Amino acid sequence: MKLIVDAQLPKRLARWLSARGHDALHTLDLPQANRTTDNEIIDLACGEGRTVVSKDADFVDSHLVQKRPPKLLLVATGNMANAELEQIFERNLPAIESALETSSFVELARDNLIVHE
Repeated sequence: MKLIVDAQLPKRLARWLSARGHDALHTLDLPQANRTTDNEIIDLACGEGRTVVSKDADFVDSHLVQKRPPKLLLVATGNMANAELEQIFERNLPAIESALETSSFVELARDNLIVHE
C-alpha cells in the first residue's frame, strides 16, 4: 500500500508501516512538514495513489462529498500511547490491507474495523 500519514498521528506509525513493506510517508517527510494543508495532502494522495491515514474528520467529509482523497483510512481510536496504536495496527493490518483493496473508506476503531461501502 502507498500511504500518507497525517500530522495527528505519530511519524513512528509511518515508519512502522514502512517496516512492514508499505510505502508510507508522514507529513513530517514533506517540505511543509506538519504545516502541509489538507488540500496539499489530498493532492499528493491523488497524484501518487496514496491512501490518507488520519484522525481528521475533515478528510471524511471531503472523501464522502468529493471522493477526495480517493482512499481514506480513518483512525478512530481516540488518544492513546504510540505502542498501543501500533498494537491495534498489528492486530488489524491484514484486514486493513484487504479492506483497502475493495473499499475506498475504512475506519479503524479500538476494537473493530469498519469497511464503508
